[in-house]
Amino acid sequence: MKFSQVGSDNGHIVVYFHGAPGALDECNIFDLEGKTHGLTFICLDRFSVSPSINGEAYYKLLAAEISRIADGKQVDIVGFSIGAFIALQTSRHMANGVRSLHLVSAAAPLDSGNYLEAMAGKQVFKLAKAAPVLFILLSCWQGLLAWLSPNTLFRLLFASAAGEDKGLAANREFRTDMIKALKACFIGRVRGYARDIDLYVRPWKATLAEVSVNTHIWHGAEDNWSPPLMAEYLKSAIPGCTSTKVFNGLSHYSCLYQAAPEISNLLSKAQHVKINGKINGVRPH
Repeated sequence: MKFSQVGSDNGHIVVYFHGAPGALDECNIFDLEGKTHGLTFICLDRFSVSPSINGEAYYKLLAAEISRIADGKQVDIVGFSIGAFIALQTSRHMANGVRSLHLVSAAAPLDSGNYLEAMAGKQVFKLAKAAPVLFILLSCWQGLLAWLSPNTLFRLLFASAAGEDKGLAANREFRTDMIKALKACFIGRVRGYARDIDLYVRPWKATLAEVSVNTHIWHGAEDNWSPPLMAEYLKSAIPGCTSTKVFNGLSHYSCLYQAAPEISNLLSKAQHVKINGKINGVRPH
């Protein structure tokens, strides 16, 4: 499976799960942090996986690919938005292969609360739940729009931007990066994107009881893509959850930009503790 790599050339491996919509280049936000802290960030091209591979088989495939790349070593995982959902499901199939899991602007199970009306993407999720065929047609239309008028697709996506996401939406560099990601997502990979959405809208809250890995939640108080109540639910439902940080004034993407350096710093400290513990013959805590 193709994957992108940023950060250190030979550092500790951190796997990044991009959002949906999203693309490999979303991982670039961790490039400088990875170089600074000796971390190698990789992002799997999961939307390129054949749509015939679905459900648990899909999660197992992603888990096996990560294990292959890591060559038996433990990894840390960062998941953004719906990518956090895929990260959670994948981690269930990695036994002791995951050291820590970081959920950024995470989307919680729809079967765990009444979130839909507060979500910016509620129409997409409602359609995916009630009429999967029409949802595929909508996704294909978004693909056509990404090809013919990507700026229009960007404006539609960020029409309801809240908090600091409003400032990001007006930033030329962010706009350019997002348009590139939207093209990569919807042109040629629309079936992979649709699979993630389809899996997300199905019931999956019961699987959270299986997540015992050390989990950290990062969320924006103004998030209207993944409402803050989702962070509260995930904190209560994931047995391995050890910390939750909520950023005032931040929404969905702005939370990711704020959390990236903090996550990288935390992972770097954990790695130093591990290395020093081995050197001194002390078991790391």
